[in-house]
Amino acid sequence: MRKLLTLFGLSTVVIALVATALPAEASGGTTRCTDTLAPGTYQRVVVPVGAVCLSEGPVTIREGLWIRSGATFVLGSEESGWTTGTINDGVHAWDAASVQIHFATINGGIEAHGGSGPFGGPFEVTFNAIEDNVIHGGVMITGYDGFWFGFIRNHVSGSVRLSHNVLADPDGNEYVTNVIHGNLRCWGNSPAPQVGDSEGLPNEVTGAKMGQCTSV
Repeated sequence: MRKLLTLFGLSTVVIALVATALPAEASGGTTRCTDTLAPGTYQRVVVPVGAVCLSEGPVTIREGLWIRSGATFVLGSEESGWTTGTINDGVHAWDAASVQIHFATINGGIEAHGGSGPFGGPFEVTFNAIEDNVIHGGVMITGYDGFWFGFIRNHVSGSVRLSHNVLADPDGNEYVTNVIHGNLRCWGNSPAPQVGDSEGLPNEVTGAKMGQCTSV
């Protein structure tokens, strides 16, 4: 991940985009975020098809986060600390370009299917970064076809399934340093799950490690 940030200057891009974008729009209890999600409390948050939603938090989302095809959602960064907020009712993504969530509490787990290819969006490349979160509920991320994917330093109360994530970066699929109270199941990922340049540690799993994740 450090390599990716250095290569594309993504931290600087995120800060610049957040500083120049307009607020999200709310209607009928649903907030359609097409630019920034300002600090505050929301009911349901939807990132529409192809939109970009960026936030440094802190935010509270009460009725779930929904990320549509080709959309990008970013909450926090590796430097955020434990300040980005709480997402209740889970994270749900279908063919999203990038899902990046750092230092959040997620109640209801994560379900993400598919992707939108390795290139495009506000960062020129697409990537999923689920890092440093407390997740209550299961995690299923399958079929992602972005440039890079990291599942790192999360505490999960539930089983984790990471499957068929085929990435452009040979340093991708970094699944490390997680504490998982459940099973960790991985198959069909390319490259195979690895430490990469994360300098991460083996995952602590109370259940079973299965498939490709027996080695991480």
